[in-house]
Amino acid sequence: MQVTMTVNGAEVTRDVEPRQLLVHFLRDTLGLTGTHWGCDTSNCGTCVVLVDGEPVKSCTALAAMTAGHEVRTVEGLADGATLDPVQQGFMEEHGLQCGFCTPGMMLTARALLDRDPDPDEQTIREAISGQICRCTGYATIVRSVRWAARHGAGAAAEAPAIPAPAAPPAAEEVPA
Repeated sequence: MQVTMTVNGAEVTRDVEPRQLLVHFLRDTLGLTGTHWGCDTSNCGTCVVLVDGEPVKSCTALAAMTAGHEVRTVEGLADGATLDPVQQGFMEEHGLQCGFCTPGMMLTARALLDRDPDPDEQTIREAISGQICRCTGYATIVRSVRWAARHGAGAAAEAPAIPAPAAPPAAEEVPA
């Protein structure tokens, strides 16, 4: 079946199997590997993406269910080379360690801040309660979200630009 949706601001139309999970559509079909695939049971939350601005665990949502909707992945957080305040907050407050849960945490935080621009610690903890982080103990994640809340949209203007990736070497430059 054919589905059309908007992913990170761009309309995409693809043929999908009716049973294809959104996480596999994003990763395998569109190449957006920032969405991580963890438990397959919607317990860990690493696969969270935003669908029409709301956090959705993409390991239990079908790609076909998002037809006609707006999907935002972690690749869609930055505005060009300018980091989203949530991304900047995770850098400033060391809200990540291994990084596996980070994309889902960031998108959950973005949805929270879009609803409540100044959440308290308890509200942040409740918002991320559906996600598992085995590294940080959540204190630095909460501080990261608070940083983003304090800096709001202005943080994006202050955030450093993301450096452009180095161009891959030409075929003749690659050693055999």
